[in-house]
Amino acid sequence: MPTRNPVSTASIFGHPIHPMLTSFPIAFFVSTLFCDFVFWGTHNDMWSTAALWLLGAGIIMVLLASIAGLADFAGDRRIRDISDSWQHAIGNGIAVLIQLFSFYWRYRYGTSAVLPIGLICSVVAVGILLFTGWKGWEMVYRHRVAVQDEPLSASSASSENPRRAA
Repeated sequence: MPTRNPVSTASIFGHPIHPMLTSFPIAFFVSTLFCDFVFWGTHNDMWSTAALWLLGAGIIMVLLASIAGLADFAGDRRIRDISDSWQHAIGNGIAVLIQLFSFYWRYRYGTSAVLPIGLICSVVAVGILLFTGWKGWEMVYRHRVAVQDEPLSASSASSENPRRAA
């Protein structure tokens, strides 16, 4: 049945999967940034190790969220027609590439990779996530992507709202 609003292709019982998963990589990437700053201040190797693990977990979760997001993007032409969705997707893709590079760099060079390259990657990626999160918000609240909009029949609309029937 056609709907007024763009729909989420990847969903469970009508609930879109992509927004359920996005909280995890965001939390992991912001926590990586936090650990980088603490490492910068303390030079305690524990913070570098924690950042590496958080970054790896974030990359795994962002790949899962990306699969659901791409399914939504490819599944409804109306989503692809929204410029905010392109900015959201491209920005997130750039952030993921930066974090993949950061993970490789940290894994290869250890604690010496955190300053300055790892910290710069974390700052840039989190900055991009702020922008793409705003674009994701625009898609839901402005463009009503994945907002259920089952229309009411004329008889049920008049019984629920008596002013409307008059």
